[in-house]
Amino acid sequence: MTIMSTIEDYGIPDEVLESPRKRGRSKSGSREARDGTIVAISDKQTKSLLRERDAKIAALEKEVIGLKNKISGLSKEQAMIMGQRKGKKGLTPYGNTVRVSTSKCSAKRRQLLAERARMGRNASISTQAILNSLPDEASPKEALINRVQDMFRSPNEHVGYLKSEQFAKDLIKLNKKVKGILEDEPRCVFLQSPAYVFGDIHGNLEDLHFFSDNIWNLGMALTAGNFVFLGDYVDRGMSCLEVVAYLLAMKLMLPQKVFLLRGNHETRDVNGWEEHYGARSFIAQCRDRFGDDLGYKVWELTNSTFDRMPLAAVIDQDIFCVHGGIPRPVSDSSVEGGRIKDILNVSKVAGINPPYEHEEDDYQQVASDCIWSDPASEDQENYSVDKNTGYGDSLRGGGAICFGHKAVTNFLQQQGFSYIMRAHEAHAEGVAVSKGARVFTVFSTSKDHNQGNNAMAGCILIDFEKMQVINRSPAYRNQYVHRRDSVSIAMLSEAEIKERVQLGLIEGYTAEDAPDECEEEAWEEFDEDELNTSREDLDSSLEEEEEYVVDERRKSSVDPNRTMSSPEGTKDRNVFMVDDSEMPSKKIDFDGVDTTMRRKKRDKGKFDSIAEENGDSDEDEESTVDGEDDDHTVDPLETENYERGTSTSMSPALKKFSF
Repeated sequence: MTIMSTIEDYGIPDEVLESPRKRGRSKSGSREARDGTIVAISDKQTKSLLRERDAKIAALEKEVIGLKNKISGLSKEQAMIMGQRKGKKGLTPYGNTVRVSTSKCSAKRRQLLAERARMGRNASISTQAILNSLPDEASPKEALINRVQDMFRSPNEHVGYLKSEQFAKDLIKLNKKVKGILEDEPRCVFLQSPAYVFGDIHGNLEDLHFFSDNIWNLGMALTAGNFVFLGDYVDRGMSCLEVVAYLLAMKLMLPQKVFLLRGNHETRDVNGWEEHYGARSFIAQCRDRFGDDLGYKVWELTNSTFDRMPLAAVIDQDIFCVHGGIPRPVSDSSVEGGRIKDILNVSKVAGINPPYEHEEDDYQQVASDCIWSDPASEDQENYSVDKNTGYGDSLRGGGAICFGHKAVTNFLQQQGFSYIMRAHEAHAEGVAVSKGARVFTVFSTSKDHNQGNNAMAGCILIDFEKMQVINRSPAYRNQYVHRRDSVSIAMLSEAEIKERVQLGLIEGYTAEDAPDECEEEAWEEFDEDELNTSREDLDSSLEEEEEYVVDERRKSSVDPNRTMSSPEGTKDRNVFMVDDSEMPSKKIDFDGVDTTMRRKKRDKGKFDSIAEENGDSDEDEESTVDGEDDDHTVDPLETENYERGTSTSMSPALKKFSF
C-alpha cells in the first residue's frame, strides 16, 4: 500500500518551495534570490501572494508528516500479522486439579492425584470436576452385555456365575430383548461385504474363542465388516449355554452387524432330544445348570428366540448363505423373486420341528429344506436325483432332501447369484467345495464330529470379489486345558475338575476319571437382593409372552426321529474317534477357480477361492461333502443302539413337560 502526494499537484513554483527559514528576508521586506542578489518587494499584492503560498507549504509539510506516521503504523501491523503466521502463538490456558483416588494395590490406600489439563472453551475446571464426580453407571442393557462378555473372555474365572441363577436370568433377559430384533428382520436378510461367514459351532466355546482372538480381537464393534453365523449353535458341545449367551449379547449390541441364521439344531425336536444326545443335548445342559423348572424355562424361551431367526442371507446380491441348502420351489420359479420370495413368505415365527398351527404346509417345507438339505453325492446324482428337478431323497432319511448339479444351476441362474455358502456337514479341513466349486460348506467346530485330532475349524471372509479361508490349526492352543496332567489344574480338587469338565473348560478328560459325586454349587455366592428380577416376577413375565400352539396332528416336512445321525457309509457313523493315521492331513489348494460368472457382475477386483478336490468335469465329480457327517454323531455319552420306536412330531422334551 502506497500513500503519496506530490507537491507539483498544487502548482507551486520551485522558487517558493524553499523553507522560509532557509530563505533570507531582509528587515526592509526584501527577499534574497538564489544567486545572492537582493530583490526588493514593494508591491502589496506580491507580498500577499507570498504569504499565501508560505501557508500552503506549511500545510503540505504537516500533511506529509501525518502520512509518514500512518505508513509507519500500517507497516507495524503488517509485521505483527506476518509474525503470527510464522508460529508465534498466544498463551494456552491450563488448569491444575487435585482429586482423591484409591491405590490399585491390595492395601487400597487413599491418595491424592494432581492433574494438569488444558482449559477448553465449554468446560472450566470446576465443570470438569463435577463431571468426574458423577457415578459411572452403565445402563441395564450395557451391564447385561458386559457380564456376558466378561464371562466369555475368561470363563475359568466365572465358574460360579455360569452355574448360578443370575446366569439363567441373564439368558432370559437376552432372549426377551433379542427375539424382537429377530422378528423384525426378514426371513432372508441382505447385507454387504466385507463379511465373515461361520458354520456350525455346536457349543464349542474353545473354537469360538479362536475366532474371537484372531478376527475380532478388538471387539466386533471395532472390526470392519459383518458377521454371519449359519446356525447350529447348540448340542454336542458342553458349552451350549455360553455360546448362545455370547452370540445373543453380540446381536443385542450390534443388531445391524451380527446376523444369526437358523440351523436344524435350533428346533425343539432336535435340541430337546435328550435320549439321543444325552448330557450333550441343549435341554440336558439347561436342566443340569438350573434345575428342571428354571432350566426348562430357559430352554423354552431360547427356542422361542430360535423360532424367529432368519433362514437365509444374501451377500452383495451374489452369494446365498443358508444352513442346509436351497429349498424346492413353491411358486413358479420364473416369477420375479423366485426362491428368495418363497423364503421371505415363511412365517415370522416358525416352529418347523414341530410346526405351529399357523404355519402353511408349503412354506413349512421351504423352511425345512433350508435347514436340513445336503448336496447330493456322486451316487445320488446317478441314481436317486430327479433329472428334471435336480432334487432327491437325502441319505439322512426322515424326509430330508439333497440337491444336485441341476438344482444348483437352476437356482443360481434364476436368482442371479454366483455361489452358495452353507454349513450342516462336518469337514476336517473346516471348509470344502462341491458342485463345480459353486457350493461352499463351512464348519466352525473341530470337535465332537469324529474328524480326528487334526480337524480344523474354519470360516470364510468375503471381501468384494475376494474370498479368504481362515482355519484354526490343530496345534493352536489357548486358555483351555487339553491334558489331564496339566499344571494349570494341579491345584484343583476333583470336584472342581469335574465341574469344569461339565462346562467344557477342560478337554480330554473323561467322566470316568472324576468322582461320582460333586459338591453342590453354592447359590449363596450371589445375593438374591442384587438380582434385578425376582423369581415371581420372572414367572409372570414368562406367562405374558405370546403363545403359539403346536399342532400335534401335523408332521414336520423332516422328522428328526427318523433322520439318521449320519448318512450310511460315512466314516463317522459308528466310530467316535478316528485314528490320525487313518485320516491323512489334507492341504487346501488356494489356486483360482473359474469366476467368469461373478466377474460379469464386477468390472474390477480379484477373486481367490479354493479349488475343488474331485474331478475336472461335472460328470466325473464327486461332492467333497459326500454326505460325510451331518451333525448328528453318536458319541459315548449317547445311548447305544437307541430304538426310536414310532414316529412323532413331538420331541421327548415336549412330551415330558406337556408343551
